[in-house]
Amino acid sequence: MKAPKIVSEIGCNHKGSMEIAKEMVKVTAEFVGADYVKFQKRTNKELLSEEEYSTPHPNPKNSYGATYGEHREFLEFSVEQHEELKHFCEKLNIGYATSVWDFTSAKEIAALKPDFIKIPSACNLNFAVVDYLLSDYSGDIHISLGMTNRAEEKCIIERFDDSGALDRLVLYACTSGYPVPHRDVCLMEIKRFNQNYKDRVKAIGFSGHHLGIAIDVAAQTLGAEWIERHFTLDRTWKGTDHAASLEPDGFRRLVRDSKAVAESLEEKPQEILEIEKPQRTKLKRFTEILRD
Repeated sequence: MKAPKIVSEIGCNHKGSMEIAKEMVKVTAEFVGADYVKFQKRTNKELLSEEEYSTPHPNPKNSYGATYGEHREFLEFSVEQHEELKHFCEKLNIGYATSVWDFTSAKEIAALKPDFIKIPSACNLNFAVVDYLLSDYSGDIHISLGMTNRAEEKCIIERFDDSGALDRLVLYACTSGYPVPHRDVCLMEIKRFNQNYKDRVKAIGFSGHHLGIAIDVAAQTLGAEWIERHFTLDRTWKGTDHAASLEPDGFRRLVRDSKAVAESLEEKPQEILEIEKPQRTKLKRFTEILRD
């Protein structure tokens, strides 16, 4: 079995610091071993209403500003900084990608021509963004389906189908929460996605916000070809996503275990494997009962 692609979701866990962002890229590339790092891009005054922008953060202890808008602006990188990060990733031979939350961000990131652009669960019904990426961006489009009902899911699939672009679509099973208790992960959504869409879309993925790494291995065995987890250098840092993120050693073990599982998910190529033959000669009893 081919190992899934692993995405290290840095998101906004860099705390608004390019130095920290680059350190996270470096650790992911040189220690963790994931295939991609992924950031987030917002144009906050386009994304947020005036009221949302000027309202205090709902959890003040996680805020980097007096209002939610100021908090989001503090964490935001410019398109020039994203371009710098993309070049930095290329130097370290790790893929760069970004989630886009609004139309302007979609245009700015598409111009950088990453391998793929992600549309998060919160924005997967923004068809202005979807349509722009379908027509003006040639890479793959990854979409999470957290907090999305079946009717909305059907509309998204039809949008890609009508554009003849299902072969560019990667669908992620996802539960939107930070962190998500195990009972709400609902891994069998991966099975449903595979039954309904595997032969139509490019791939099925899993975006996890749970604790630990055991569930990701199960997602892989159920057919997830992409696994995305949030990444942080320190889970105690201020911010909403850190608590649902993996630290470097945990993420390294996820990548290691994913490769081991991929290697093991095979049928026996012959009835008695070469590794078994010495043990069979030494230990197997009563084989004569099946002889002529």
